Amino acid sequence: MSDAIGTRPHLTLNTDGKPHPRENALTVFTFAAGMAAFTLGLIVRAHLAATVTGLAAVFIGLYAQMISATREERILIVAGIIGAFVGTGMGIAHGGFSL
Repeated sequence: MSDAIGTRPHLTLNTDGKPHPRENALTVFTFAAGMAAFTLGLIVRAHLAATVTGLAAVFIGLYAQMISATREERILIVAGIIGAFVGTGMGIAHGGFSL
């Protein structure tokens, strides 16, 4: 028990001990863009940005899911894809690609 005192949790996407810079970059992009698309989808006047951002995050996220190396990457990718899908749906419902 004395070993645990003073240790902090270590947050990483590379739990297998190998660096994955491309996979990590795609993971972070998918999650960030998915959350941005979801947020933009809530704003009616931002329908074009929500639709474009959401579609980009969905397609890049699907590719990232295929090449992901660790469980932690997959968790963030799926969360990003879900947010992007919902944001895209709301963006399309508010007007989609129309200006």
